[in-house]
Amino acid sequence: MTDPLHVPGVTDDDTGTGTGTGTTDERLDPDITPDVTDDRPVLPPARFAFDRHTWKEIAYLLSSFPLAILGFVYAVTMLALGAGLTVTVIGLPLIAGGLRGARLLARAERGRARALLGVRIDEPSPLPVRNAGGFFPWLWNGLKDPVGWRAVLYEVIRLPWSVLTFALMLPSLLVLWPVLPFIARGLANADRAMIRALLSPSDELERRIAELESDRGVVVDTAAADLRRIERDLHDGAQARLVNLAMGLGLAKEKLLEGQADETVAAMVDEAHGEVKLALQELRDLARGIHPAVLTDRGLSAALSSVAARCTVPVKVTAELPARPAEAIEGIAYFTVSELLQNISKHSRATQASVDVWRSGDRLLIQVQDDGLGGASLDKGTGMSGLAERLGAVDGLFVVDSPEGAGTTVTAELPWRDRTGPGPS
Repeated sequence: MTDPLHVPGVTDDDTGTGTGTGTTDERLDPDITPDVTDDRPVLPPARFAFDRHTWKEIAYLLSSFPLAILGFVYAVTMLALGAGLTVTVIGLPLIAGGLRGARLLARAERGRARALLGVRIDEPSPLPVRNAGGFFPWLWNGLKDPVGWRAVLYEVIRLPWSVLTFALMLPSLLVLWPVLPFIARGLANADRAMIRALLSPSDELERRIAELESDRGVVVDTAAADLRRIERDLHDGAQARLVNLAMGLGLAKEKLLEGQADETVAAMVDEAHGEVKLALQELRDLARGIHPAVLTDRGLSAALSSVAARCTVPVKVTAELPARPAEAIEGIAYFTVSELLQNISKHSRATQASVDVWRSGDRLLIQVQDDGLGGASLDKGTGMSGLAERLGAVDGLFVVDSPEGAGTTVTAELPWRDRTGPGPS
């Protein structure tokens, strides 16, 4: 007898009433896998619908409203009190101090934008301290500070904008969550543009001034360290030998005046002669450390060949320069290579090295390579950090590539400046 529930052409598996492991819907869903033990589907793990960048933008937009209220109250109160008290002696100083406080608020906002929006803006150059020129220069520098005034403008403009963004973001979290990432990105981009326009340094000139101020400090510190080194070398080396020489010659002179021209006097004169030779050698080495004569007379290529000959590792020098650069650039290039070759002699355990110097456009490029142990870096006390600071002080570049066990390649760039005078050929 035919089963009344049976439909021709349709099996039990097709209807889901057979002995299959799941229904048709379960088999068609690739994210649901049946559990062979209890025939219940295993669901994929739950996860957030938005990535961390979207959540950071949402957190920034929601937290901007209370912070904007504080910044607006500070800016308006400072301006109102300062303007109202300008008839007294404390009005203008109050505004100048308030602008410096606005700088601190702007710094905090740059930090918040850097953490949540990924906006990285250079810090503006600091204002001069009060004791640098007296009260009135301090007052004038504070009142004409463009960074402070733009920070105040930012705090005033941000309040209505933050009210708008807060009013949009709060209901969007509950109602418009499918398009919430797009809303948050658009509003956050507007905040990014506002921060870049109002909280960044005034212009490229101000950023350049800040860089030059930092570089000037490096140059001053380097010059002071060089002077101390020269003084120490003179005091401990040549000066001590010259003192011994004067004492020896004085004793020999006394003996000659007493008519004791014997072997003792001859030995004393011979010892003084040796001290003279050693003192001259130390003075010559000191002069070479200040500025070697071969660099002045014959140029960078010959000077690098000379310093390479004193290296304990065989060094191949290739210097292809159409002309001689400025004396300062030439000296920095020479001492950079000299310091790097000293590091190779002391630390690398290399079997060979090479020095290549050439000009590319308005840059002087230096590359020093060795096949040693590698592992060199700017923070291991090998003197490379000092070289990087010296090159940075003249708009140079210093790059170290030193993987462990694969040798070291140091590339340095210096700005090319033509020699003003004729100079030696």
